[in-house]
Amino acid sequence: MVRSLPLFSLLVAAVAVLGASPPPAATTPLGAENPPKKAPSTKKSPKKYRYVVAAVGDSLTDYKSHGGIFLKNLKKQCPKSHFDNYGRGGKMVNQMRRKFAADVLAEGKPAYTHVIIFGGVNDLYSDLTAGRTPSKVARDLLWMYEAARSRNIRVVALNVAPWGGFKRYYNPNRGAATRSLNRWILDQLDAGTVDYAIDTYQLLSCGKPEYLCPEYAKPFKDGIHFGPKGHERISNVLASKVFSGCL
Repeated sequence: MVRSLPLFSLLVAAVAVLGASPPPAATTPLGAENPPKKAPSTKKSPKKYRYVVAAVGDSLTDYKSHGGIFLKNLKKQCPKSHFDNYGRGGKMVNQMRRKFAADVLAEGKPAYTHVIIFGGVNDLYSDLTAGRTPSKVARDLLWMYEAARSRNIRVVALNVAPWGGFKRYYNPNRGAATRSLNRWILDQLDAGTVDYAIDTYQLLSCGKPEYLCPEYAKPFKDGIHFGPKGHERISNVLASKVFSGCL
């Protein structure tokens, strides 16, 4: 026989349960005793490259003519990359073309990743003596661009730097020819015949676009050659636009 509790006792028990204080709140946030592990970072370090570069040009590139400082600067910034200088003072673009295969493409040459082609000014002031015109210069440049790209070598085209201060040879007609050739060189980027086009005509001028900025021209006074600061200007642009991430 089950013994029943008095009704009064049941009511007292119910009141006690309903009025019971809740357990004290936890002082440690939920899960803090086993915090989740930090997700591994998915950010990768920028990839580094060892570039193998050939440079073709005239006295502005030729070490023997006090040119090519922009290449020396790149070598300092990219010590594990390789740079060969085939600049020759006084050369026109058609003369560079004749040597291009032997200098850059011949068997036994390094597997160049890039070629810098920087010429044209000697052609522009040889319009009367050698019959050089912007269209002829463009034809020879295009031949070199296409020959390099056919070997999977990336082409870095530099247009003609300001040379209006070269009083002995500069005149308005040659100035117009310079601007025409320079536009054509820059247009080759959109045409897909070069991989990079660097506007040295704009980079090295200040105020008068056809003249070298005096700061860049020093210590030369002939109005066509530029000094260390001009080369530094070019090398900095090449380093950031073309050879970033170099070894």
